[in-house]
Amino acid sequence: MVSSTDRVIVVGAGVIGLTCAVRLLEAGHRVDVVARDLPLETTSAVAPAFWYPSRSLPQERVAAWAATSYAVFDALADTDPESGVRMVPGTEVFVASETDPWWGPAVPGLARTRALPHGWVDGWTFSTPVADPGTYLPWLAGRVEALGGTITRLNLSALPTGRGLVVNCAGLGARLLGADRTVVPVRGQLLVVEQTGVDRWWLDRSGPTYVVPREHDVVVGGTEVEGEWSRTPSTSTAEAILERATRLVPQLRGAGVLRHRVGLSPVRPAVRVERVGDVVHCYGHGGAGFTLSWGAADEVVALASVSAAARAGA
Repeated sequence: MVSSTDRVIVVGAGVIGLTCAVRLLEAGHRVDVVARDLPLETTSAVAPAFWYPSRSLPQERVAAWAATSYAVFDALADTDPESGVRMVPGTEVFVASETDPWWGPAVPGLARTRALPHGWVDGWTFSTPVADPGTYLPWLAGRVEALGGTITRLNLSALPTGRGLVVNCAGLGARLLGADRTVVPVRGQLLVVEQTGVDRWWLDRSGPTYVVPREHDVVVGGTEVEGEWSRTPSTSTAEAILERATRLVPQLRGAGVLRHRVGLSPVRPAVRVERVGDVVHCYGHGGAGFTLSWGAADEVVALASVSAAARAGA
């Protein structure tokens, strides 16, 4: 059994890996994070980073993780402005009537609304956590280091062995490191545009089209192209995204484009959070890495305290 004083190696320095490292350190473990890509080089750094369960299953586990994360982010927004997390009101819109969302119980204040842009007939509104990855990921990394952990660039060809517990948060890298071919990339392209006074987020999953305001800019997306590995932005795709977003939020018209970004989300049939011997797997969160991060990390800490023999029923 791994005790709370044993060293744990976390593989992956995106939002999942860093959050798991923080929770493990808080539980008393000694933690080293190793990764090919440092935090601001990961897919997490490209993400719109607003709370919404996207491309992640199964619903029951995802809803529980998402509820935990919502509560943590809500508290951070109130107590730690250095984290870069804010609570932002917004609206999800639909072109046809929708039943209540399966993740609704996780969200305080979720309510139907008829204050909709022209062309949409149903929607709900709620406040959701929005993180600026350029601030939030360094904040997480700072928490790891302040708690005594380390973060090291290391290009692995396999998961470490014989060094105690390993937590696999490699995202798409789990295709190689975890020998899991069910993990596939979903290519998401977005634009970062000038802040034109947008103070609400908007989402239309049919695009998908999203507009996520941050303090100094606005994130506009997006695409979901499964199986596509290219990280090169497409000019025509960017134009189509901006056209859809401006139709949804006319206030964006004329906003200057600051950056084009592409991220590859790690999607699999179900998020994998389980222990196999001395490896705890935690990957495949799809487009919901930020949304599930704190809830999944709490489960990783619980799994880290259980021996492989006990889990086998010995």
